[in-house]
Amino acid sequence: MESRLKVLGHPVHPMLVMFPVALLVTAVLFDVVDTLGGPDFLGEVAYWNITVGLIGGLLAAAAGSFDLLAIPTGTRAKRVGLLHAGANVAVILLFAAVWVVRLNADSRAAGGALVAIEVVAVVILGFSAWLGGELVDRLGVGVDRDAGLDAPSSLRPSAAGQRIGQV
Repeated sequence: MESRLKVLGHPVHPMLVMFPVALLVTAVLFDVVDTLGGPDFLGEVAYWNITVGLIGGLLAAAAGSFDLLAIPTGTRAKRVGLLHAGANVAVILLFAAVWVVRLNADSRAAGGALVAIEVVAVVILGFSAWLGGELVDRLGVGVDRDAGLDAPSSLRPSAAGQRIGQV
């Protein structure tokens, strides 16, 4: 099933997902190091990673919704897609709760309970990432209908361009 939202022939959702995943995971690592006695600035950096990660997560969710809505009802892909979306919503809500607690705090450091919530959120995120892989690699969601080892460029060169040589 081909993705509904593309830029230059490539699905937008997978392009956007890497940023919030990286930012949120890095935030947790920074918060763990900060909690274990690392440099004080790590808590502040983790807070801003969460801030940008939440914004990126919402953008990725919006793009993913286009593909989710296009998956036929009653299919395994729809069930996996809904579970993937639900897990991601849980991750966003958990990190948003952590962000709100830290928003007006004297220190942006997380501390034990907030770090525990972040770790739970990252475990859910890992599960959700696996589900995303299942959707693409096993169920073909977001895959171009002409995909294959000798598929033409996603930029779809003109016939003249194909005669000169395919990229």
